[in-house]
Amino acid sequence: MGWSVGDSIVLIGRSMRHSLRAPDSLLIGVALPVLLLLLFTYVFGGAIEAGIAHSDYIDYVVPGVILLTAGFAAGQTAAGITNDMTTGVIDRFRSLPINNWIVVLGHVVASMVRNLVSTTLVIVVALLMGFSPTASLLEWLGAIGMIILFILMMTFVAVMFGLLAKSVDAAFGFSFFIVFLPYVSSAFVPTETMPSVLHGFAEHQPLTPIIETVRGLLMGMPIGDSAWQGVLWCVAILAVVIPISGRLFRRRTAS
Repeated sequence: MGWSVGDSIVLIGRSMRHSLRAPDSLLIGVALPVLLLLLFTYVFGGAIEAGIAHSDYIDYVVPGVILLTAGFAAGQTAAGITNDMTTGVIDRFRSLPINNWIVVLGHVVASMVRNLVSTTLVIVVALLMGFSPTASLLEWLGAIGMIILFILMMTFVAVMFGLLAKSVDAAFGFSFFIVFLPYVSSAFVPTETMPSVLHGFAEHQPLTPIIETVRGLLMGMPIGDSAWQGVLWCVAILAVVIPISGRLFRRRTAS
């Protein structure tokens, strides 16, 4: 067990160093969410706020930007997995007395850390901009727990796509689909303001109950059934993508 822990730490450190040495990844994963927060609040916020039952649009939009952050990071995780699978580094690891799956674990933990750093930065900037959550300590813990569960789910979805992709460009292409989902949810505008064709999808896709739960907890609003729906979505998706990822990894690393 000791060697597994040590190997895990080494490979987690490897993934973290790769993140720090890629300025474009840092820009997308850390700076871009903050820029989007500024854009939606100061450029679009005045026009959108009329349809929001809140005094400040920033109080409405922060949960959506937080989840959008996880989408950006997922594309980087998928690309990192694909890069390892296509450049031969996995073959080198297979010659060492380590569990090959630890390579994936390194990417998962590094993705979680990147996401949590980006989320913290978004919240800090939002507070400086006037974000005024009314959550108690228990509500903060609930919101953070939901965010962590969502990030974990998104990370393993990225792992699956990274194992499916045959090139880094294809893996990055996956992120376009993931980043699109928050825009067709309650992240930036209430779903009832959308055309009927989009309204049904926005109401019943996974991100809407998760966003509504985080928003409700942070702003002291009723969350209704959103919490259990959000948790159920995350757990159900994890229950599907983790076994699929394991099977794909074994297939691609088979002798």
